[in-house]
Amino acid sequence: MSAEAGGATRRLVSGRAEGLAFLALTACGWGFNWPVAKFLLSELPPFSMRAGCGIAGVAFAFVLARLRRERLWPRLGEWPLLTVFATLNFGAFSVLTTLSLVWLKASEAVIITYTLPIWAAILAWPMLGERPGIAKLAAMAMGLGGIALLVGADQMQASWTTLPGVMCGFVASWLFALGTVIAKRRPLTLPPVAGVAWQATLGAIPVGVLSLWEHPAWDHVTPLGWTAAAYVATIPMTIAYLSWFRALRLLPASTAATGVLLAPMVGVFASAALLGDPLGPRQLFALAMTLTGVAVAARR
Repeated sequence: MSAEAGGATRRLVSGRAEGLAFLALTACGWGFNWPVAKFLLSELPPFSMRAGCGIAGVAFAFVLARLRRERLWPRLGEWPLLTVFATLNFGAFSVLTTLSLVWLKASEAVIITYTLPIWAAILAWPMLGERPGIAKLAAMAMGLGGIALLVGADQMQASWTTLPGVMCGFVASWLFALGTVIAKRRPLTLPPVAGVAWQATLGAIPVGVLSLWEHPAWDHVTPLGWTAAAYVATIPMTIAYLSWFRALRLLPASTAATGVLLAPMVGVFASAALLGDPLGPRQLFALAMTLTGVAVAARR
């Protein structure tokens, strides 16, 4: 092997390791958000909580972009793609997943929403040329099987009353997968933190509008609630999204999407530690299935 080829191989391995590290950070940030947001919903209505945390998250992201001396204002040609990402990855996803919880149990909504690796792999084939092999398909099946085992202890009862929630969950999952593939094919030229800040800004608009029909009691939020809101506004909404878009630049879209299956696993263990949720043999076996699937998907 020539020195030039060896250097290229080392750069490829280094970039992949960096991408997997950012993917793990994303999964931890989003996964830990589950028990934190669940606690916060006991003090605030859903859309008011999302809108309030969104405003704080936008402010945090713009301050961070300013400290990094990034270009803050998008150029004229960047607005269309920026709007697409804001709609798919922030606005529509937040609204639809919240609505799915109105008609479904949380476990049912999670199962549907975390089918996104399937849609990402399907879309990545025609749009990116990432043809999934047998190992990739097996990895996705194993990872999704772990998620289903983890949160699907209660059998979902299909009926007309739950159909709206099912549709909202599937559409949210498909839109996020589409945003994942588009971001891989046409990444933003706007600097990373500023890009997240503007996506969060545009994505918060529909959530903010829906919150106008709610009546939150902000003066009744406890100090622990404000701490939870600070976490939601900074880590999952800004830091984790920055890690996610960086991982997309370094990894295949299908690998990145499969790796996100770690997020609900993190949420389960965090919920057990913080909220006293059950953690037994079923959860541990599901963890083993999901981690194995992610490990297989990460190999290339």
